[in-house]
Amino acid sequence: MKIKIPMLIVCLVVVFWGNVSIAKDNEHYSGQKTEMFIGVDSPAGKVVMQFHLALKTDDQTTARKLLADDVLIFEGGGVERSADEYAHHHMLSDMKYLAAMKSEPLEHNVKVMGNSAVSMSRSKTMGTYKGKELKYEGMETMVLEKQQGEWKIVHIHWSN
Repeated sequence: MKIKIPMLIVCLVVVFWGNVSIAKDNEHYSGQKTEMFIGVDSPAGKVVMQFHLALKTDDQTTARKLLADDVLIFEGGGVERSADEYAHHHMLSDMKYLAAMKSEPLEHNVKVMGNSAVSMSRSKTMGTYKGKELKYEGMETMVLEKQQGEWKIVHIHWSN
């Protein structure tokens, strides 16, 4: 009888401690995940996600509609100074590129301040484009402004 009780206590401690450990790991993971993705469900965050989807699915009409007419886009050392300029130049090549690649979000934070919002994100992109195997982390900053009741993207800065 003496042997069975200590074994029972040891087993209960191991089971209890293991469950506490697992719960703490899950809390840590959930907390980290939550901290890494803040504000993406806000109306401004949804506009950013719609823009990404429009680019990925070759939806030129939606992509253009989500940009302010005077959007300023910085990418790869270049500047595009309007939605029309982007739509007629770089947008089509961005769409072809994104259709061929797989992108995984690593973090995304959208902060809304009245009629302005800032979206900051990092993602991992991989795939083959024009015969080249690519894998890199990219960063994106977008500034949005509420114009006539709708969120519009007024600035984009892409880098990798």
